[in-house]
Amino acid sequence: MFQTHNPPEYLTSDFITGNVVHCFSTRRGGVSTGYLSSLNLGIHRGDDWSNVYENYRRLGEAVGFLPEQTVFTRQTHTDAVARVGAADCGVGLFREVEPERDGIYTNEPGVALVCFSADCTPILLHDPVRHAVAAIHAGWRGTALGIALRCVEAMHRDFGTEPADVQAAIGPCIGPCCFETDRNVPEAMLAALGSEAEPFLHPAQGDAAGEKFFPDLKQLNALWLRRAGVRRIDVSCDCTRCQPERFWSHRVTGQARGSLAAVIMLRQ
Repeated sequence: MFQTHNPPEYLTSDFITGNVVHCFSTRRGGVSTGYLSSLNLGIHRGDDWSNVYENYRRLGEAVGFLPEQTVFTRQTHTDAVARVGAADCGVGLFREVEPERDGIYTNEPGVALVCFSADCTPILLHDPVRHAVAAIHAGWRGTALGIALRCVEAMHRDFGTEPADVQAAIGPCIGPCCFETDRNVPEAMLAALGSEAEPFLHPAQGDAAGEKFFPDLKQLNALWLRRAGVRRIDVSCDCTRCQPERFWSHRVTGQARGSLAAVIMLRQ
């Protein structure tokens, strides 16, 4: 179950417990102005850097991390995941992220992993046994590529994470109520997941029947996590497109928007 906290407003999952802090941001409670009002957490959205920093400071103060501890993804809709550590703190907010990576993971305390969304699916993972965490951005392409499974596999390889120990939270994103696509999206999901994907690829009705579909990105990513062996999966009920006053939604405003962030960090 997800809980709402404020100010600033953010969400947490009851499924992620132990020596860890985490959050899924909303767009409420920051200092950005205009079309970026108010809690914009993206550094390439046209905002003043000082506003973005203050937004991280406010969110971090509420959640339990410092802006200087953050490490960002560099999202290009791939299944690329990368291990990061304390030496990477500040990458993204204070200096550019070089390698492309839609998922990042670590077993080092004090490293606040950050991934971004504005309709795509944010996923946070915590292994309370091996003390490891991950932040994952899964657009529809990353979902079809199985980035959630790739990250669990990487944590198992590098840290010995047992999937059954993993606590997973899938945050707010565009829901099957609003995510209208052409045939290429369900075809990609079926190619990757086979018939197990079918319940989560809702066909349009009426004149668009057979041509348009409404995929459920949250449940498709939950399916990948179950395939990886993860059993404890919390799924947000919030749709970003349905609530543009609360969440950034690319489908609603296009490029004239800020970015949501999902953050997770092992406590020091």
